Amino acid sequence: MAIRNRYEFTMIFDVENGNPNGDPDAGNNPRIDAETGIGLVTDVCLKRKIRNYVELVKNGEKGYNILIKADKALNSKFEDAYKTNNIDIKKGKNKDIDSVKIARDYMCANYYDVRTFGAVMSTGDNPCGIVRGPVQINFAKSISSINIQDITITRQGRTKQKDHDTGNTTEMGRKSIVAYALYRSDGYVSAALAQNVTKFDEDDLELLWEAIINMFEHDHSAARGKMCMRKLYVFKHDNVLGNCPSNVLFDKISIKSQTSIPRKFSDYSITVDENMPSGVTFTSKI
Repeated sequence: MAIRNRYEFTMIFDVENGNPNGDPDAGNNPRIDAETGIGLVTDVCLKRKIRNYVELVKNGEKGYNILIKADKALNSKFEDAYKTNNIDIKKGKNKDIDSVKIARDYMCANYYDVRTFGAVMSTGDNPCGIVRGPVQINFAKSISSINIQDITITRQGRTKQKDHDTGNTTEMGRKSIVAYALYRSDGYVSAALAQNVTKFDEDDLELLWEAIINMFEHDHSAARGKMCMRKLYVFKHDNVLGNCPSNVLFDKISIKSQTSIPRKFSDYSITVDENMPSGVTFTSKI
């Protein structure tokens, strides 16, 4: 059964000596707001980590496949939905509405990320419709402005044999890092969309919280440095449509730096006004 309560949530995480989200438009440097110097991490980046965690723990379990990953073309997965449900796959894009709905429901039931985040599945000859997912996440923004450091690195190993034959086995490279930054991202869970479209249920919701808490624990790399989910705050409404605007709840969380140049989590103070509007329950998951 689909969830019956609306939720908002806030994630607070940090990075130390790493690049939390490279920007292809800027030589893969950490993303930054050019006007304010505030660091950014895209919603796509955060959703990718959630997908990776679900795939890791569920390991292909029925109903928990991941659509957006580099295994095979998306259109071939849409075609599989038609074949599995014995829908004619030879009529081209002009499928009847009932066929597309059957295929869409199959994708929601079998792919966790479709059931959670939604997907555009209208491409190819076997479209599965467009799904608005109940879970949406904003860009993460750093609390303080960030300073991007370019670090020169070396390696003992030449790529080409002719270069190796010169006798100098050291090659130069670079990596861009943020010495320290604390990021905040707010998110939403719509019970209305879950009930009307994807059937995102309570088990899916618990898996989402688990994935958010652990999203960095199985994603370590030399490029990303030390990343850690520090806080996960959840606001639960007692009905489908909610009891107050989301901004009222997000404003109850205040994060302030206690030093001019913060370099660790304890350099920030986080305060939460736990006096909630009627019908809203606050929970700290971490």
